[in-house]
Amino acid sequence: MSRINISTGAKWEDIVGYSRAVKVGNLIEVTGTVATDNSGELVGKNDIYIQTKFIILKVEKVLEQLGASLKDVIRTRIFTTDISKWETIGKAHGEFFGSIKPCTTMVEVSSLIEKDYLVEIEFTAVLEGK
Repeated sequence: MSRINISTGAKWEDIVGYSRAVKVGNLIEVTGTVATDNSGELVGKNDIYIQTKFIILKVEKVLEQLGASLKDVIRTRIFTTDISKWETIGKAHGEFFGSIKPCTTMVEVSSLIEKDYLVEIEFTAVLEGK
């Protein structure tokens, strides 16, 4: 079975030893993703809704590189530093996944790798018949 690794050049990839996404067969796993743009700058400081939307759009591009789309997502795992904002996170998530309805988990964590990151999301996708 072939393996494809997608890297984005994030500073942590080489330090920690991981890829943004890995595709093996028809399975795609996307690592925890935060709201940083291509230059490493945070998008949506202090705005959990903007961060959530940006993350999903960012991952959509990664999935496209692997021949997938958001419709292929079967699971998301959402980590937030403020669970009281779950409805705001859920609203952004629902705008993309309202009709797809992947399995999801949302948990509060004490912190993420940078203090201004409010949310981080992992994705699992499966390509049918590929």
